[in-house]
Amino acid sequence: MTADQSSARETFKKIAGNIARVMHGQSAATRKLLTALASGGHVLLEDFPGTGKTTLAKALARSVDASFKRIQFTPDLLPSDILGVSIFDQRDQQFHFHGGPVFTNILLADEINRASPRTQSALLEAMGESQVSVDGERRNLAELFFVIATENPVEFRGTYPLPEAQMDRFAMQFSLGYVPAAEEVSILAAQQHRHPLDDLKPCVSLSDVLALKRAVEDVRISDELKRYAVDIAGATRTAAGVRLGASARASIALMKSAQALALFDGFDFVAPEQIQELAVAVIAHRLVMEPQARFSGMTSAAMVGEILKKLPVPA
Repeated sequence: MTADQSSARETFKKIAGNIARVMHGQSAATRKLLTALASGGHVLLEDFPGTGKTTLAKALARSVDASFKRIQFTPDLLPSDILGVSIFDQRDQQFHFHGGPVFTNILLADEINRASPRTQSALLEAMGESQVSVDGERRNLAELFFVIATENPVEFRGTYPLPEAQMDRFAMQFSLGYVPAAEEVSILAAQQHRHPLDDLKPCVSLSDVLALKRAVEDVRISDELKRYAVDIAGATRTAAGVRLGASARASIALMKSAQALALFDGFDFVAPEQIQELAVAVIAHRLVMEPQARFSGMTSAAMVGEILKKLPVPA
């Protein structure tokens, strides 16, 4: 590994260690979250209430010396509440734009599926192109723009399903799940008097995270492994029971996230294991299953798992 890559790996270790002070028993989730951050993607956390989704996002935000904003999605939230609005100033008789919370480095979109699809779509351009268009003018977002969205399962009351285009802009979707009883006891002990988040301080700077992202881009990935990533995504488009398969954006996200994971593992090249570890988190949420397949118990995650078993692994 180069000196820059070694330094970037230390940045990952510092952030992961800082988050572990708050999030007990969630090293796998932290690993995926930081992989998305380093690869330039966005994350969707879907799980039951009280599993620590918001706490994980806030722990990351407090570990990086960068701007952080939170949007609590509600049914009456409007796109202008996210992007910003132009307000007429009586003093100079002109409209002045007041940027919304999307103009930040790390954005927590809390319970994103409680807002209407119209409001959810306000993030499409921001997540896909790192820019927003308001009043006919394009405004670029920060060089580091990372969205962590949380949602409750769609069966819960007062939720709207996210549009397919919105789902496709999340590099990963994963859940935290319930921790073992021993870990849960340690959580209770840690929060007996105050929340550990209150004592969490930044351990890396914004420039450290930007250097981490640049180092990930230099991790080598062979043409054979690029084709392997494309074949995994492509297989979902012809699989029985899948109405909408993974897009080319999924292949790109799988390649970039595998590069980040390889760096975290101490390699300057991607191995098939990194692609296999991330395939379900990167691809499954993008698939739309046929009703018959859903009724028979087939899930998109299981479908990606079957594809991984069948496809030959590059030597």
